[in-house]
Amino acid sequence: MAGYSIPKLSVEQSYKMNSKFTNGDGKQKITTSIPTVPITVERRPFVPSEDSQKLLDPGTARANIAPSVEQPNGTLEDEWAARHQHQSVLQQHCDFFDTDRDGILWPIDTYNGFRKLGFGIFLSLVALFIIHLNFSYVTQPSWLPDPFYRIYLVNVHKTKHGSDSGTFDHEGRFIPQRFEDIFTKYADGKDSLNFWDMVRQINGQRLVSDPIGWGGAIFEWSVTYIMLWPEDGEMRKEDIRRVFDGSLFYTIAARRARNQPPSTGDLHRAKRNQVLESNGAAR
Repeated sequence: MAGYSIPKLSVEQSYKMNSKFTNGDGKQKITTSIPTVPITVERRPFVPSEDSQKLLDPGTARANIAPSVEQPNGTLEDEWAARHQHQSVLQQHCDFFDTDRDGILWPIDTYNGFRKLGFGIFLSLVALFIIHLNFSYVTQPSWLPDPFYRIYLVNVHKTKHGSDSGTFDHEGRFIPQRFEDIFTKYADGKDSLNFWDMVRQINGQRLVSDPIGWGGAIFEWSVTYIMLWPEDGEMRKEDIRRVFDGSLFYTIAARRARNQPPSTGDLHRAKRNQVLESNGAAR
C-alpha cells in the first residue's frame, strides 16, 4: 500500500522481545502478542497460569461438560454433568426446551421455554421464528424440509454458524480455551461482561460476508443479556458458562415459578375447592 509500510523487527529485536516471555527455568513462553500488530496486544488470548492448572488442556474440546478455570469439572450442581453425560454440551444447551424428551423441538416447545424464562409474548414469538426458520432444515434427517419446522437435536451440531465465539465446535463440543478467550480478549480479564464488552465481543468475532452469523450472534447475546438482566450491568462469567451448558435455564425457570403469583385459573380452582370442602363439612 503506497505510503505505508509494516514495521519490521531485526533478529536481535525479536530475540530481546521474546526473551521477556520466559519461565523461571529459562524456557521460552509462547508469544501471544507483538507491538507491531496492535490488535494482538488489544485482544490477548487466555494463557493458563499456575492458578488455572486444574483446567487441563483448555484447547481440547469437551464432549459432555462445559468447564472453566473456576469450574474445571463443569456444572456439578444437582449432578448436572453426571445426569447429562450422554449428551453433547450443545444438546444440553437445548435440553430445557425439549420437555417431553423426544429429541425433537417443536416451535411451541421453543415458545413455551422462552415464556418460562421470563420473555414476553412478542419476544418469545420472535425467538420462535428466528430459531426455527434458520435451524430447522439443517437438522432434518432427510433432504425434504419439515412443514412443521421442527429441530432434531441429534443433528443440532449442524446449526453452528459463523461469527460466534467459537466456544462450540462443529460437533457440539465445548472448547474451554475459546470460552476463556471471551473474557481475556473483550473484558480485560474480568470475570464478567457488561453491555459494551458484549458489543466488542460481537464486533470482534464477525467474519466477512456472514450476515446470518452476524444476526445470529446479535440475537443470541442480546437474548442472554435480557434474560440475565444484571442489576450492575455485568453478566457473570459463571452465569454465561451455565447458559452454554443449559443448566442455568432450569435455575431461572424454577426461580420464576416460585416468585410468580398464582394465575386467575389457579385462584378460581382454589376457591372452588374451598367451597366444595365447606359444603362437605356442612353435611
